[in-house]
Amino acid sequence: MPGTYVFHRPAVNSYLVRERDRRRWSELLWVLVFVLPLGLALLADIWVNHELVRTGYRITELESTLLALERQERVLEVKLLTLSSPLSIDQRARAELGMIEPGVEQTTRLEGGR
Repeated sequence: MPGTYVFHRPAVNSYLVRERDRRRWSELLWVLVFVLPLGLALLADIWVNHELVRTGYRITELESTLLALERQERVLEVKLLTLSSPLSIDQRARAELGMIEPGVEQTTRLEGGR
């Protein structure tokens, strides 16, 4: 049709309202009712297992620290016993401090009741 004039009018749909699908909301509710508790249970299980593994690593770390401290305690006890022996004290007093046994003229006798 040559020469015919076609007028295109824009469609005005401002009066059209989409109807809400009530079935969609009930299906979503059912999914939430069944899936949400399962998801929460799964997350709780993962969290418990994570804490179990983390606690196991912490126990292992503390046990190794305890063994190291026990070894250090044994070394320090041996050192204490060595340094507190009378022979060791005498040797250190002579070598480090230059102490010698006093002579008879350097001693004073105290007269007392005992």
